[in-house]
Amino acid sequence: MERKYYFFISIFLTLIIGWGSLAPIGDSMPSTISISDKAIHILAYFLLTLSWLFSYKKESKKLKVSIIILVIVFIYGIIIEVLQGTVTKNRQPEAYDLLANLTGIILAITVFKQGLQKNF
Repeated sequence: MERKYYFFISIFLTLIIGWGSLAPIGDSMPSTISISDKAIHILAYFLLTLSWLFSYKKESKKLKVSIIILVIVFIYGIIIEVLQGTVTKNRQPEAYDLLANLTGIILAITVFKQGLQKNF
């Protein structure tokens, strides 16, 4: 896939995660779904980080670029948590959400460096 497609996917995921994190929580989610909030954070930030790594695949071979992506995605997560505490009425920031975000980010970088980068 061309870089521009990965870039589009990255922007889309960034916006969707931002919207999903700041949208009001209502009764719209069926009660039969029992997915851990932290698992959702891990998966979301795993996919977000992976998409940005693929967007800059050639540059991501350098550890410095991967670390920059890690830092930017983590800061994005911090901004989202702060906004949850300031601009939403029924959401609050949680330190464990940031830990889950960081777990997803580190997993993505590990998976990318260990195998995906070589195959794409």
